[in-house]
Amino acid sequence: MKILFLETHPMWVFGLPNGFKDLGHEVKTVDPNNEQLLQEVLKEFKPDIIFSIGWTPANDTPEKQERIGYYTKLSGIPHIYWATEDPGYTEEFSLPYIERANPSFVFTICSEKVSEYQSLGLDAAHLDFGFHSSVHCPVPPHKKFLSTAALVANGYPKLYEKQPNHQRFDSLTKLVEPFLDQDIKIDFYGRYWDKMKEIFNNDIPSEWIKGYLPYTKANKVYCSAEIIIGVQNKMTQLTQRTYEILASGGFLLTTDTPEVRKHFVPGKDLIVSSSKDETLELLHYYLNNPDQRKKIREQGLKSVAKHSYNSRAKMILETLLKRKIISWSTIY
Repeated sequence: MKILFLETHPMWVFGLPNGFKDLGHEVKTVDPNNEQLLQEVLKEFKPDIIFSIGWTPANDTPEKQERIGYYTKLSGIPHIYWATEDPGYTEEFSLPYIERANPSFVFTICSEKVSEYQSLGLDAAHLDFGFHSSVHCPVPPHKKFLSTAALVANGYPKLYEKQPNHQRFDSLTKLVEPFLDQDIKIDFYGRYWDKMKEIFNNDIPSEWIKGYLPYTKANKVYCSAEIIIGVQNKMTQLTQRTYEILASGGFLLTTDTPEVRKHFVPGKDLIVSSSKDETLELLHYYLNNPDQRKKIREQGLKSVAKHSYNSRAKMILETLLKRKIISWSTIY
């Protein structure tokens, strides 16, 4: 079948679209704000399904959302929206987007939001993040990215101002502060870390802050650092980087949550911490036991395989068939 994604951001075009390609489907991506190109693609490509995703530059204003709604409705093609900002921004973004863009079906990364969407008369289902091996796979350690530890994430100072008790910051404190206390260097990749020093007891040395890292280069960091720190934002959800770090063969230290334990085995696939003291113990043990790190990296790589975007794409099609959004004749 032919599938069109109204998205061009690297974080998304290298993921789920490639999962559909793996299944043999024809996929195109387009910036929905280029109206001439969008019209041409709709006319010439004739997609069977249209996807829009998250909160991105492609859909971050009411005007852009209404444009997406106009062209998808005009086309008569099923429009599927993947709400990747739930539950934190359901009220602020997802619901206004849905009202303006009028999708035929909503997938959400938050299972608890499915019933809420359904109560509003929307057909919805849960769809978790995943990974694709074209951008997240093991590669040899890269000299530029060799380090004891690395963190690939943004700082989010504005969120900290509004919600200093958000789990993201509790997670950061428990995972990062022991490194700072012991003066064990972490390479911080991402935006705004120079504005986040106040959340820790010790300042982040300026030379540790590396700045923005292109999405397609992240796996080089994951494969080069001895420990990759991965924060969790919710007790009931996993971050996309959880899957991506493991799929790259990274040795992941993350927050101990029920959702992490639901999908992975601590001490076997990754390591988890629920306190600063526990982080410090794990840090000392695993930095002195490289063979154990290697064993866990290898097992984590095996355990994450079932979470590929190939698998997610299969699940999407099964769900849309079951809900009669598409038919078998559409797929074959």
